[in-house]
Amino acid sequence: MSKIHILIADDHSIVREGVRMILDGQEDFEVVGEASTGRQALEEARRLRPDVVVMDISMPDMTGIEATAKIRSELPNTQVMGLTMHEDESYVFALLKAGAAGYVLKRAAAEDLVSAVRAAHQGEAFLYPTVAKMVVQDFLQRTTSQDKAALDGLTDREREVLTLIAEGLTNQEIAGRLYISIKTVQTHRAHIMEKLNLHDRTELVRYAIRKGLIEP
Repeated sequence: MSKIHILIADDHSIVREGVRMILDGQEDFEVVGEASTGRQALEEARRLRPDVVVMDISMPDMTGIEATAKIRSELPNTQVMGLTMHEDESYVFALLKAGAAGYVLKRAAAEDLVSAVRAAHQGEAFLYPTVAKMVVQDFLQRTTSQDKAALDGLTDREREVLTLIAEGLTNQEIAGRLYISIKTVQTHRAHIMEKLNLHDRTELVRYAIRKGLIEP
């Protein structure tokens, strides 16, 4: 089995030990190195060329955001997954703009971190549910003049459905929340994706970043 090689970057040794324990417990994961500063994370990434770097934001020498930007620029095959205690939207958007594949909070469950690393390795976006909700809400609020026509294509109901999708609700749960049928929810979902020319939640997040609707 080909393993996913991982570099852990965090300035707290106890956090690195805990993350290593979680990740090493997966048969398809191998932690190949650790770093305690942003600059060391960059140097180790250059040396080890890991598949995924689990990166803290607040570190000495160089922030995790700066290190992420440099790693993504120099090592396009290395993905970065943010792991931090910060839930402030400015940190989220700055990290995503730097090129991170996603963002997991340190208070998240171990399985969330494992899923995030796997998603990053596959080139997919992963956002912790509360962060995903925040990103999509910001997406809906930041209607610039050049994107006004595209965003105004959504009806109020479609915006409601879109928000609930971002919150992680299933079609059945959305139907119950809005007192509509599951078939109607499916229709709204299809219209949203068609109007925005998107195919899944991951593409929605990437679209928001690409269009500049999300700013650090």
